[in-house]
Amino acid sequence: MIDSGLLVNLVLALAVATVGGALAARLGQSVILGYIISGLILSPTTPGPSGEVAPVEALADIGVILLMFTVGMRISFRELQGVGPVAIFGGSAQILILIGLGYLIARGTGLGWQEALFFGAVVSNSSVIVLSKVLEERGQTGALQSRIALGWSTVQDFSTVGLVVILPAVVTGGSGITLAETLSLAAVKAGLFLFLLVVVGSRVLPYLFERIAALRNREIFVMAVAAFALGAAYVSLFFGVSVALGAFVAGVVVSESDLSHEILGSVQPLRDVFVGLFFVSVGMLVDVGFLARNWPYTLLVVAVMVLLKGAVTTGIIRLFGYTTATALLTGVALAQSGEFSFILARAGVEAGAVTPTVFSYLLGGAAISITLSPWLNALADPLARAYERRQAGRLTAEAVPEGKKAPFQGHAVICGYGRVGRLIGAALRRRDFSFIVIEQDRDIVYALRDQGVYALLGSADNPVLLEQAHLDTARILVVAIPDALAARLVVEYARRVNPNLDIVVRVHSEEERRFMLSRGVSLAVLPLHEAAFEMTRHTLRRFGLSAIETLAIVQRMRGDPAAYEATGPDVMPH
Repeated sequence: MIDSGLLVNLVLALAVATVGGALAARLGQSVILGYIISGLILSPTTPGPSGEVAPVEALADIGVILLMFTVGMRISFRELQGVGPVAIFGGSAQILILIGLGYLIARGTGLGWQEALFFGAVVSNSSVIVLSKVLEERGQTGALQSRIALGWSTVQDFSTVGLVVILPAVVTGGSGITLAETLSLAAVKAGLFLFLLVVVGSRVLPYLFERIAALRNREIFVMAVAAFALGAAYVSLFFGVSVALGAFVAGVVVSESDLSHEILGSVQPLRDVFVGLFFVSVGMLVDVGFLARNWPYTLLVVAVMVLLKGAVTTGIIRLFGYTTATALLTGVALAQSGEFSFILARAGVEAGAVTPTVFSYLLGGAAISITLSPWLNALADPLARAYERRQAGRLTAEAVPEGKKAPFQGHAVICGYGRVGRLIGAALRRRDFSFIVIEQDRDIVYALRDQGVYALLGSADNPVLLEQAHLDTARILVVAIPDALAARLVVEYARRVNPNLDIVVRVHSEEERRFMLSRGVSLAVLPLHEAAFEMTRHTLRRFGLSAIETLAIVQRMRGDPAAYEATGPDVMPH
């Protein structure tokens, strides 16, 4: 028989989360905010209906696993390798710096050295769950700053494995030999887990999923995907690796499969339900009264987790040669704490190093930082660009090696040289057409320059770079960047300097497509629509329609795709 207590708590959490998330979305806010406030309403420390935290947390863990699995599926090995140096060395430096600064700040407030050490470790960690959800909501998963932040978070997760092992031993007086042995064992176990999942999994899993897909039974396919995601997370526990990290790596492995899109679509609805429960559980853990009574210390913890961490991260990324905009956006994305901070704080309590009072501060500070994260990320784009514009008078593109003259007449300008930009550039090069690239990934820019391509390093919406791209004499502008706001700014600038310029833009929503068309772009490409148009063309041809008839229908669809989205023969336009 089902546990009535579990059912009551689940119904309460889902019902309140539905209302809270709907209100947040209605007000134009992130649903994360609505979920956390829903958790506060259900918290035992606030008046009104209350639920038990434990059963909600248990179900929320499933959401964490499924979220990290799907996030991993959106990131390929190639993309992670591209940000490897800054993620590994920059992430490691940030952890050490913040542990040191956090330790000094905590000691300054009168905490003992053991508690101060745990304080520094907790505030050094960012929430990959929050990061992933915010980036997904903003449609920025593939952006450069997002790839850096996700790689950075992966390094933090690995560090957490070591910190959870080593810190309790340090504060309880373990010997140097014991610590070294313990840490070495943890590293070997984590490495073995990665080897098994990446090397073995990448060879076996694609074949396995293909055989299951061949059965043409969606229920079995969804069951297999869920079993693999949860199974990988479960196995990770035996190797001392967090379930979130295990699920993330499993997702990255599966992303190389030809069936990755079908797998992603199968698990996503289930994931969304349980992820909501995770954020509800965060709100339920917060003691609002305690934090309000001790607001000076609460603000101090939040300032360290958000302001100090964001500043340190931004500075480190700038030292690696990335643009100010990329550094600021990445710093803000990582300026919060979350699930692994809870794990470290609990390890401190169990070791007798962290008191319940300090644990409450850390828990409350992490919850507040999570609540602030969507707002801060929404503000980050205009702030980063405003800073770059103030510096535009003295910020210029990096010098292009001599002998590589820019094509200043009748050329193409490609903003963003990711998967879309690369294909366009390759087609232009095959016919020896001249073009200029604006890209904020320095490795891509340097590689293009080595190949003789005139490439500018920086954000595409930087007026200095756009001026150096000579839009006034260009033949066409191709905007293939994932950032909707930056794309709008590029189009606005281009229209001012060259009203007759042919502009092609990649968009991510119908609303964005309509806006771009209202600004006079020649073509606003929504990938989902283009896929539908091509499939429609092929289908109509199979029914015997001529190429001319098919083209006419597809052209009408392209002109007003919304009119074709209604179902039923009586509403189809003729």
